[in-house]
Amino acid sequence: MPFADRLAALRSVKELLMKRREDVLQILFESCNHRTAVGEVEISIATLEGAEREMARFRPPRLEQLAVLMPSNIPLYSYILYLLIPSLYTERLVFRPSGRISSQSERLHKLLGEAHGLPIELRQTGQRDFLRNDVTGSQVLVFTGTFDNAEKIRHQLRKDQLFLYFGQGVNPFVVGPGADVGQTVDGALRARMLNSGQDCFGPDVYFVHTSVSSQFCNLLSRRVRSLKHGRYEDPTADYGSMYYLDAFEEALAHLMDDRVFILVGGRADLTEGHLTPTVLVRPVESVTNPPELFAPIFNIVPYTSREWLHGALRHQYFEERAMAATVYGDEPELVDMLRQRHTVSIDSTLVDIENGNEPFGGRGVRANYAAVGGVRHTEPLLVSKAVADHLSPLVRGGGAG
Repeated sequence: MPFADRLAALRSVKELLMKRREDVLQILFESCNHRTAVGEVEISIATLEGAEREMARFRPPRLEQLAVLMPSNIPLYSYILYLLIPSLYTERLVFRPSGRISSQSERLHKLLGEAHGLPIELRQTGQRDFLRNDVTGSQVLVFTGTFDNAEKIRHQLRKDQLFLYFGQGVNPFVVGPGADVGQTVDGALRARMLNSGQDCFGPDVYFVHTSVSSQFCNLLSRRVRSLKHGRYEDPTADYGSMYYLDAFEEALAHLMDDRVFILVGGRADLTEGHLTPTVLVRPVESVTNPPELFAPIFNIVPYTSREWLHGALRHQYFEERAMAATVYGDEPELVDMLRQRHTVSIDSTLVDIENGNEPFGGRGVRANYAAVGGVRHTEPLLVSKAVADHLSPLVRGGGAG
């Protein structure tokens, strides 16, 4: 481990998250609800605890500098994944927070910095200046965002720089024959309602076998009607109003276009940005290319034929966005097919299997890739593993300095 002495700094951050938990939560409550914020703290602690094992397993080489264009959500977890863990093998780290949560990120960095004292610098500059002044001197750039922006950035980098892109996935949620309907509905709610629906893990489509679709839709509808709306800091609330106004607008447009399929919900308070959780049920085996929505919307497509479902999931739209998938019930052939390109959770949600010290994602070019030497490698990503796999030969050969 190039900077093994920094493990003490990571332990100090872990202690801070435990001792000053309320201070951290108050920062997180600005953009996410109570349940999501608590979960983010817990997985951040678990990821810090697994840092030393991660380094021993993947053995990334020493880097001079790593740069990060941070995402617009999960500010604490992103800080752990993209900055603190990489500090164990990187001399200097620089990051630019998303403009949507810039103030929140700045205060979180200041609080965590009191514990770690590491050479991690925040830049309050425009993206163009950040690319020109900070990324130029970095061996690695981490970016979470849209595919089109990723491609624009990638073409500006040198071939010896490693670009790690974390993008979008459809995250299909399949309810097959024999699924435990109660367990499945619990999972469907847990996955879609994470951060009031504003999370990239949220499934954009639910394929439900017709043998259980009536039960599933009825129980889901009852559960959705009973969800409690409240302020983000309210521990008794199931969800809150939407923080991201553009996501709110996109969700409303989607519901207007597909309002004939609304079974439950569909009401919005424009003043508060409150969208009631909404269930849409489409005709059996409808062809659909579901948009990525950061909203509490359940898009359900019943299916009868396994062949139809396999064909739908092999469509180019799904293939390009192959990141993660969930399967409940008896669909072994589907699981085998999905595993070729997705991270797959079985009878559990993506939230349940998330591990910050393991590669995650799929092989869809719009979902995630590592790019170096002019070549994109679509693969599940973990920063330390990607650095070890793609930069170790360059570093040993002196080509990445």
